[in-house]
Amino acid sequence: MRKLLSLARDLHSIGPANNDRLSAVRVALSVAIPTLFLLAIGRPELTLYAVFGGLTAMYGRNESHQLRLRHQLQAAVVLLFGVTVGTFLAVNHIHSWGLVAVEAVLAGVGSVYSDRVRLKPNGPFFGVLALGACASVPVAVPFGVAVLIAAASASFSLLVGFSGWIRVRAWKSGAVRYAPALTPRLRQAAVVHAARYVTAVGAAGAVGVLSGSGYPHWAMAAAAVPLAGADMPSAVNRGIHRIVGTFLGLGVVAVVLFPGPLSPVRYLPATLVLVALVIICQFCTELFMTRHYGWAMVFFTPVILLMTELASPVDPGRLLAERAAETLVGALTGIAVVVFIRSRKRRPRTTPGNPAPASSADLP
Repeated sequence: MRKLLSLARDLHSIGPANNDRLSAVRVALSVAIPTLFLLAIGRPELTLYAVFGGLTAMYGRNESHQLRLRHQLQAAVVLLFGVTVGTFLAVNHIHSWGLVAVEAVLAGVGSVYSDRVRLKPNGPFFGVLALGACASVPVAVPFGVAVLIAAASASFSLLVGFSGWIRVRAWKSGAVRYAPALTPRLRQAAVVHAARYVTAVGAAGAVGVLSGSGYPHWAMAAAAVPLAGADMPSAVNRGIHRIVGTFLGLGVVAVVLFPGPLSPVRYLPATLVLVALVIICQFCTELFMTRHYGWAMVFFTPVILLMTELASPVDPGRLLAERAAETLVGALTGIAVVVFIRSRKRRPRTTPGNPAPASSADLP
């Protein structure tokens, strides 16, 4: 009962602010400038690639400038790899089981890489999301152009992230150093963590394909969310936040996409409204990302769906229904994997000759 009450408190409690506004401004600028440029040249359907490149700015939020630059470069590798592979799959019309297999394997590889370089936010979630989203929409430009848009947006994010050095030169000697080699214990934990990603992402994608969904990548992305938790309670918490936050976010999207007196597209050009909301919601997402994951998902859900709508308009009712179903399936799958796939032993009391077994929470 005490654990349930603690979980309930965690669901609505918002953590203290920690320079969130400055980080949110960096992310909003990194997304807004490339997106507005695409709108100005009449290619808003390419917003998807620009936004995923711009998400590079989400990493290294409160780090010193050179450490942020290093981690954002490493994050850009994850995001651009996801965009490149996803666009390649779309160009070659590889969907369904092919997408599930590729995304599951690369989720495991991304997990090992993210743990090794100590990315924050944890895990390969945004790379997995970029891969699935880019694979699910028609490619309106040549393959190289789509990747170049994402790369240019990521490069702009790096510039924005480092620009504060001009004002406050927070340069710490020795801050940039390679991560130490993993011990056998931590290597085992990294392998177990990667196995969780492969299992959760693959299982959620399989359910999505078998159900006939047109968006199994949403289930795969949702399955990766709980795995970033440091322990089981936080993993379950993240999964629940993902479900509740997504459902509330779908309400926001419904107001925008369905015709009605509250819909802003009744009064303004639809493309302008969608682009503006993507930028505003991305700002709000970063504002809450470390304080309350559920609220962050309320705003991040419109970002993903409105980008999808810009890239390839579909029936709004189907879009919302499948997003809700795939998120529920994926988050529950991720929670189940966290519960059932763990290190071989629980952590006992340690003695000098009997070190505790590793878990994913031990990863650097």
